[in-house]
Amino acid sequence: MSINLPKPIDTYFAADRGDSEAVARCFTDHAVVKDEGHTYTGLAAIKQWKTDSSKKYTYTSVPFACEEKDGRTIVTSRLTGNFPGSPVDLRYVFGIEGGKITTLEITL
Repeated sequence: MSINLPKPIDTYFAADRGDSEAVARCFTDHAVVKDEGHTYTGLAAIKQWKTDSSKKYTYTSVPFACEEKDGRTIVTSRLTGNFPGSPVDLRYVFGIEGGKITTLEITL
């Protein structure tokens, strides 16, 4: 099933299949990512977060639902890979400004 995602979010999911540099380019300079109980602020920290998670796990992410709520875009995606509990459906809560991601929180 294909869904229409806002451009910055679509770019993020496409970049997530590539490298950490491509992922970091999706964010503003002072963006904040929250994932697995940690907070990453700024492009260098976000790039390192993606580098570390890519070394730790191999996975695919397939978004299948998207909704707008309280000024945020919530995408539900199925992650399948070599991590405990795979597959799992995760919620990605995005804040977007000026065509880039300002905030991202990933939760179950």
